[in-house]
Amino acid sequence: MLVASIGASIVQTGAGSITVKDMRWETSSGQMMSALLFKPDTATADNKVPAIVVSHGWWNNREMQDANYVELARRGYVVVSIDMYGHGNSSPLLTDNVTLGGTGMYDAVKLVADFPYVDTDQIGVSGHSNGARAANFSMFIDNAADKQLIAAVLLVDNDAVYTDAENENAHFNLYGARDVGIVADQYDEFFFRSYSPEGAVLTPPRDYIGTPNAQSFLHFGAAPDTISDTREDSEYYTDTVDGEQALRVVYTPAQTHPWGTISKSTVAHQLDFFEEAFGAPNPIASGTQVWQVKETFTLIGLIGFGIFLLAFTRALLTTRAFAALRTPAAVVAPTTRKGLGWFWGGMGVSAFISGWSWLVLANTPWVGAIAFNVGTFFMPQGAVFFVAFWAALNAIAAIIIMTISYLLFGRKNGLDLRASGVLPGWKKFFHGLGLSLVVVVAAYALVFVLDYFLKTDFRFWVIAVKAFTPDKVGIALMYLPLFAIYFVANSVAVNSFNRFSIRGKEWINTALLAFFNALAPIVLVVVQYTTFFVTGYTIDGFSGIFSIWLFPVILILAVTAVISRKIYRETNNPYIAGFINAAIVTLISVTNTLTAA
Repeated sequence: MLVASIGASIVQTGAGSITVKDMRWETSSGQMMSALLFKPDTATADNKVPAIVVSHGWWNNREMQDANYVELARRGYVVVSIDMYGHGNSSPLLTDNVTLGGTGMYDAVKLVADFPYVDTDQIGVSGHSNGARAANFSMFIDNAADKQLIAAVLLVDNDAVYTDAENENAHFNLYGARDVGIVADQYDEFFFRSYSPEGAVLTPPRDYIGTPNAQSFLHFGAAPDTISDTREDSEYYTDTVDGEQALRVVYTPAQTHPWGTISKSTVAHQLDFFEEAFGAPNPIASGTQVWQVKETFTLIGLIGFGIFLLAFTRALLTTRAFAALRTPAAVVAPTTRKGLGWFWGGMGVSAFISGWSWLVLANTPWVGAIAFNVGTFFMPQGAVFFVAFWAALNAIAAIIIMTISYLLFGRKNGLDLRASGVLPGWKKFFHGLGLSLVVVVAAYALVFVLDYFLKTDFRFWVIAVKAFTPDKVGIALMYLPLFAIYFVANSVAVNSFNRFSIRGKEWINTALLAFFNALAPIVLVVVQYTTFFVTGYTIDGFSGIFSIWLFPVILILAVTAVISRKIYRETNNPYIAGFINAAIVTLISVTNTLTAA
């Protein structure tokens, strides 16, 4: 973890040539904003340089823009990567006023405009997904300001504003003389479709460039029926607007919406766009990128974090405080044919219920309303509620399956609930809870120390372990019971009911359980994206966001099964790993999502 943090820090600081600051400030909108500032040493009051404010999408945080801020900063731009309101360490989102301060983006622009080393005529904004929507919100605010601050806009994986709602939805040019680009993924789960007046989808996102909206955008807001030529993707088009030259460009990479945050081609488009708009203070070819090195280091740190959970647990078992918990699990005997039948049957039924329940919840209106923070609910993170509630339902199903298995098979075939750790006694139960708490606190203490000194976290793509503000502890306690029910039940199932020797090797059993833990999400994702790539559309009744939320779930379910097995073999206690996994997954979830006020 230490080596990974040092390596990631060297990359994002340009080996010491870029200063990184963790900023928190009260904005003019009366909200607390969090951001990372990247200031190249070449940016001074005597050598002002362009600045770019970048933003993540919904249910993410500022570190999700690491590919962009690493590459932009090493090219000499001042970069500010924000936590939009409701995300990361910024104030909770006011759901009745999501446009406030451009969801935080325009408030950050106003701060950047006061930096003495920034060229205030060259301030750009770029956002992914709802970060791009924040950029659109900022356009309306900037247009109404006495002095316009934003000179260039890159919208990544979200549509531009094409029509004027106050003028019978006529096509118009919201962006004026600013330079504007769009990255429109061909397999975007949400955007870049054209619709009939009745709301029916007419074209998939891969056909976006030929749609009236795209052509109007590339023609600077012209009405589609007045356009006589067809403009292409990846071409820069210029025109004079209000006496100034402006450019428009659309890029159409063949990728999905979430891949835009970790795509070499999208980062190259970002660099090319701002090079064209502002000129890079330190020109480097857009194909020459090093952010992947940082991502590799943070992945190593993420793996190290998981290893630490195991290693530190084992180390504590050698201490006087927790030595009483060290009880190696009994050696397993080869299973019988009937036992294998119950094993495969239980795994198959559990996997089916897992996938079926995900789809049912995704199509249940009241659950969807909570997930998207529509209306009032006492839990402030709707997305986390969806996953935690789904997990709790599957825990109930697992308990029912284990009960049936025990009554009809296990009790008659030597399964002893005390010997297998299902009934460890209250003393060991609470002793194990204490061990779990110490492990979780120690693991996150390392995360906080490394974040404080090196401004890095541990992540890969859509999953991250990061430092957080104190309010997240209270939020985590709301969701912990739901996750605890699942991970405790799962640990009991994996270790006490389904621990068999298959072909004489227990690791095969462990691998199968890890696979079946994640099987339903894997199947749902494969079916969704196979359909999407073949037809150009996602599956009806299976919204794109619900398949995207499955990406981290797949990894978490597989890894936690392995962690629980390894700890169980040292303790014969399935609850210790269940508590550790529940706490860690809860903290990962509540620190990487949207919090509503």
